[in-house]
Amino acid sequence: MNAKVQISNRPGASFPVRRMNFNFDDVPEYWMNESAGLTHFMTALSALFPAGEQLFIDSVRAVRYHPAIKDNKELQKEISAFIGQEAMHTHEHVGFNASAQKFGHDVAILEKNTDSVIQFGRKLFAKAMKPFGYTQEMIDLTATTALEHFTATIASELLTNPHIQELMKDDTMRYMWLWHAVEENEHKAVAYDVYQGIFGTGIKSYGLRSVALVIAMSMILVTQAQFTLRLLKADKKLNLKELTMIYKFAYSPSKGIITGLAGEMLAYFRPRFHPNDLDTVALLDKWKSKLGL
Repeated sequence: MNAKVQISNRPGASFPVRRMNFNFDDVPEYWMNESAGLTHFMTALSALFPAGEQLFIDSVRAVRYHPAIKDNKELQKEISAFIGQEAMHTHEHVGFNASAQKFGHDVAILEKNTDSVIQFGRKLFAKAMKPFGYTQEMIDLTATTALEHFTATIASELLTNPHIQELMKDDTMRYMWLWHAVEENEHKAVAYDVYQGIFGTGIKSYGLRSVALVIAMSMILVTQAQFTLRLLKADKKLNLKELTMIYKFAYSPSKGIITGLAGEMLAYFRPRFHPNDLDTVALLDKWKSKLGL
């Protein structure tokens, strides 16, 4: 593992901010089981994070001093730690994405495209929902709440699926993704608690978050798949062999990282759903011990 872990405990928060500082210089080009397809799949996923996590930070910051939650000291401490963790995720994924760039894989343009997709989607959705009394801040926070459920769910799948872990042959990359997965589950309830604290649990709140999940998941899955194909095509590795490996890794019924999300993703549509209903305490204790976190 090529990183020094520095833990910054935020007084009162239930999770810390860890400063990792990974060194990606020695990461091989095809670090995921020596497969271009699997590596590009994960790189395409990584390309979504810098702009995506900036949206998470901005949307929570925009409402953190809303009258409904500004005096909630416990939640305010959680928000500060949430922002700290997300900022660190952005920093490390930018570092990895830059390291992939040195092999000629244009991840920088994918990062820019991600931001364009996010900005277009959030503004279009806000315009469509404005007649119903929804503000841009509410739209942004709702999108964050939905996408945080996705990131926590895919992170949980990564932590519980040994097949996926075994494919990560490079120690630095395996550690980075597992560390990220741990932290996504540590702070998985923060944006939701902010959303619920401001907008409650009524039919209007439930309807918006449910619609937001469908739209957000459609956009993210299509964008990530498109990025994967673009990377493969540019690398001249867009062939049946690599596509078959991606299918088995991501979409096969028994082991796929995407198909494995179905149950937990659907739980979001329960009217009284809360992220902590999906108990990952023991799972996180296990992995924090394994990773020295």
